[in-house]
Amino acid sequence: MDCILGYHLNPLSCGIAKFNVALGRQLGIPVLSLFDPSASSARRPLLSIKLSEFTYHPARELERYLDERPATQSLRLFLHAYDDTLLERRMVAEADIVYVGNAELAERLRQHRADVVEAWCPGALFDAEPFEPAELSVFTFGMAHKVRGEYYRKLDFLLRQTGKSYCLFLSTALHEGISIETAFDSALKNIREGFTGPVYFLGFLSDAAVLHYLRTTTYFAAFFPKGVRANNTSVHSAMAAGAVVVTNLDDDSPKGYKHMENLIDIETCIALPIAEPVLCEIGTHAKDEASQFGWEILAARLLDKDEAGLAKARRLGQIGEPRPVLVAGKT
Repeated sequence: MDCILGYHLNPLSCGIAKFNVALGRQLGIPVLSLFDPSASSARRPLLSIKLSEFTYHPARELERYLDERPATQSLRLFLHAYDDTLLERRMVAEADIVYVGNAELAERLRQHRADVVEAWCPGALFDAEPFEPAELSVFTFGMAHKVRGEYYRKLDFLLRQTGKSYCLFLSTALHEGISIETAFDSALKNIREGFTGPVYFLGFLSDAAVLHYLRTTTYFAAFFPKGVRANNTSVHSAMAAGAVVVTNLDDDSPKGYKHMENLIDIETCIALPIAEPVLCEIGTHAKDEASQFGWEILAARLLDKDEAGLAKARRLGQIGEPRPVLVAGKT
C-alpha cells in the first residue's frame, strides 16, 4: 500500500476518517481524498470507505474514479459496511485484495470473494491526555473565533501568582459552515499564545455538559475585543449557573457588572480570589445579577414596547384594528 483513499477526511466528525488517519500513521502512508487528482497516480491505494455515507454526486465521482484509474493500479479495498449495491459489487470484483471490518461482513462477501480478508477496527483514542488533578481550574466555551489570546496571557499570569496548580478546559461552539476541527485549531492557537498551563479540549458540549463544567470548575473565562456586552450569552449563562466569571469590562458593559462583586474584571484584577467563601459570594451575586437578563424580563420588555407602539399608531390613525391571528388552525 502506498496511500489510503477516503471519502470523509475529518477525524473529529467521522469514525472512518479517524480510522484512516490512524492506519495511515501506523503504515507510514498518506491519507488522501478519493477525489484528489493524485489518487489516480497511486500504485497500490487502499480504498477505505462505507458506501452508504456517499451522497449521489460523490458516488458518481467514485464510479468515474473506477472507470478512469490506470490498468496498472493495484487496488486494495477496505469495506466498513456492505449493502450489496451494484457499485459495491463492482469494487469487490475489481479490487486485488478485499478487507472487511468484521466477521459478519466477511461471511456475506465470501459468495462474491472467497479470498476476502477478515479484519477489525482497533480502538481509536489518540492524543488523549488524561485530566491531571489541579487545585484551580478554568472552563471556557463559546464561538472559537472570539477567543482572545492576549487575555489568556494575563489570566495565566494571575493563576501562576497563586502558587497553585491549574488547568483549562476548552469547549468550542461552531458557526454554520465552520468545521469543529477548524474551530478547535483556531481556539487552541489563540489560547496557546499566552496560556502555559495544561489545556484539555472537550469538543462541542451539550447544555447539560456545559452546566457540569460551570459548576465544577473554579472560574469561567470569556474575553471580548472591547468588553463584555449585554448580548454575550456565554457570560449570562455562566453567571446564571453561579460560576465565577473572569472577563473584561469597559464603559459599555452592563452597569450591574462589578469587579469582585459578581465577576472578575481581568483588566483591573491584580490577584485572583482563591478562598472558597469569597468565590461562593461572587457566584451568588452573579446569579442575582444574571436574573436581570432573563427570558421573562426580556419578553416583558419586548411586549411592553410592542403594545405601546401599537397603541400610539392607533391613536394617530396609522393602523386599523388588529386582525384575528390564526393559531393552530383556530382564530
